[in-house]
Amino acid sequence: MRFLLSLTIFLLLGGCETITDMVEMDKDNVNPPKPLVEFRKKLDVIELWSENSGSGTDDAQYLNLTPVIANQQLYIADADGSLIAMDATNGKDLWSVKTLKGNSGFWSKGKDNIQITGGLGYGENTIFLGTNDADVIALDASSGEELWRTTVTSEILSAPQRANNIVIVRTIDGKVFALDGKNGERMWIYERATPSLTLRGTSKPVIYNGTVLAGFDAGRLAALELNSGRLMWEARITTARGSNPIELMVDIDSDPLVVSGIVYVASFQGQVAAVQLETGRILWTRNASSYSSISVDDNYLYLSSEDSHVMAFDRYSGNSVWEQDSLHARGVTGPVSIGDYVVVGDFEGYVHWMDKLTGDFVARTRISKEKIITTPVVAGKFIYVYDSDGNLTAYTYR
Repeated sequence: MRFLLSLTIFLLLGGCETITDMVEMDKDNVNPPKPLVEFRKKLDVIELWSENSGSGTDDAQYLNLTPVIANQQLYIADADGSLIAMDATNGKDLWSVKTLKGNSGFWSKGKDNIQITGGLGYGENTIFLGTNDADVIALDASSGEELWRTTVTSEILSAPQRANNIVIVRTIDGKVFALDGKNGERMWIYERATPSLTLRGTSKPVIYNGTVLAGFDAGRLAALELNSGRLMWEARITTARGSNPIELMVDIDSDPLVVSGIVYVASFQGQVAAVQLETGRILWTRNASSYSSISVDDNYLYLSSEDSHVMAFDRYSGNSVWEQDSLHARGVTGPVSIGDYVVVGDFEGYVHWMDKLTGDFVARTRISKEKIITTPVVAGKFIYVYDSDGNLTAYTYR
């Protein structure tokens, strides 16, 4: 997170306790963000609607509260405990709720205000939130009614997932929980030791055909049986190298992606890799450091590096296709694929559109002057961009 001029690291002590340590860097030693380059516009990007949907993502804590789209509805959570359902076609509110500590009833800013740090998750018509108090909250996706909540062992920084009536939750103390989707009761726990120094963040668990895929802070990817939690295989995506604790961090904070029986995953200060889902055999790796989400299409894998270079790799061989470095140090989001284009947001509220084949810029829009932290959300020819101040904008193109 070099564009922040500091690196937020967490020293995990004894289970779920955390201490935040800001490692300040000398500004003279930090590469400044590149100014925006001029280019010939080749694509018409059309703004369909824009709405403010709450207090946003709390960029001071770098909360990745990515909106979720399902059944033409958008679900948006903010750091202050609000959850809003919107019509994805026009941005109109369908319902909104405030999540409270201990089901206290009426919301008032203060001690009853819950802080959402992990979300949003969606599965089987249920929305899931994770909190800084280690609560997992399930709500009906049609109405926002709370169905249940349960407490796990530590803060939740990624979105819980649900399939086959089982909810999977990843916590920052290195645990993966399986909860009963009907009532939140604990079914099983898988645990890995957490390094003494990690980035603030965890990758989202992925459920695919009865398998749970979870990335861990030591650069390892695990495949677990959904019903039992049994370890099926574990792959070392990268190996720590360096002479000090910061250089030794090789966290997997990027969400794994599964396409046609291959798992794609990236690590911080490590590598991007393709792994065979059935066996855990690593098919290829390439050096690349990333803590944001990745994207794939029929041919390529797209990645935003820690220094905000957008990169494309052949997803079958891992060969480099192109690298767009004109957004250096602009704090770009993970890339998304939409049509023939790749899109990222940046720390000044700009949305950059690039040609998939070359990485060349074809369009640029601006949602606001606020940071865009969350990866944009794509549904067909529509893309939704959410900034850290709660502004949500829908675009299409021609």
